[in-house]
Amino acid sequence: MTSAATMNATATPLPAEWRDFLALTKPRVMTLVVFTGLAGMIAAPGAIHPVLGFTAILCIALGAGAAGALNQWYEADLDAKMKRTQGRPLPAGRMDRQSALHFGVGLAAFSVILMFFALNLAAAAILTVSILFYVFIYTIWLKRRTAQNIVIGGAAGAFPPLIGWAAATGDVATLPVLLFALIFLWTPPHFWALALFVKTDYANAGVPMLPVVAGERVTRVQIGIYTVPMIAAAIAPWALGLVGSIYGWTAIALNLVFAAFALQVALRQSQPNDTMQPEKRLFKFSILYLFLMFGAVIADRWMA
Repeated sequence: MTSAATMNATATPLPAEWRDFLALTKPRVMTLVVFTGLAGMIAAPGAIHPVLGFTAILCIALGAGAAGALNQWYEADLDAKMKRTQGRPLPAGRMDRQSALHFGVGLAAFSVILMFFALNLAAAAILTVSILFYVFIYTIWLKRRTAQNIVIGGAAGAFPPLIGWAAATGDVATLPVLLFALIFLWTPPHFWALALFVKTDYANAGVPMLPVVAGERVTRVQIGIYTVPMIAAAIAPWALGLVGSIYGWTAIALNLVFAAFALQVALRQSQPNDTMQPEKRLFKFSILYLFLMFGAVIADRWMA
């Protein structure tokens, strides 16, 4: 039997509203992208003109929105099969795929060109790489082919601190690279926690997420394993003297909590009719964790 969402996706789309184009950009995800990019820019030495700083953050937001739109353009068939994504503009039949494609490509091109002319080549180049990586490496190549999609594809969401730093300085240094590593290593435990309690969705869509192809036990162990280098990357900026004590003590406290939640998930066994509360708690805290970690970067720079 064909689902209602699939029928909507293949029917003649209704005229799209501005809300649908906004939904294509994945605004919730964009919030975290913009914040980590802002932290990278503020952490950079020297000062950037407020207008240029705003422009850089706008470009990061537009680039992230473009990547989200192109992701939804390519994955419309998968989104139609998953409960949590069936309401998106394409599977819900509120927009045609061509409009989404043109919107995403146009947004990507505009963000990169504006970054180049308003800021510098380095920031524009890294922004370009981040968009292309998310679309071609993660979305098109990895997502449907390997359970390591999140591990490798996590780099796509880790670029904003590098972009923000490069926008302010025109180059890249050790601190933004470590912040990149933090997001890169944070992504697997964050996303696998989500994948554990939406496993059925991914299975129905045929997406080879780790819980689907390797089972819950392996996924839990991997969450625990990846938490260790993530914590090391989080503490490294303080250990290397690149940030001050505000960041350092914040990092220690947050990582102790993260480690406790991750260990609980790693060691537990699923039960019949399990509501996956520890996994949901880890997923929700992981979002707060990253906001607070990068908030500490900003606070440390301002209080220095």
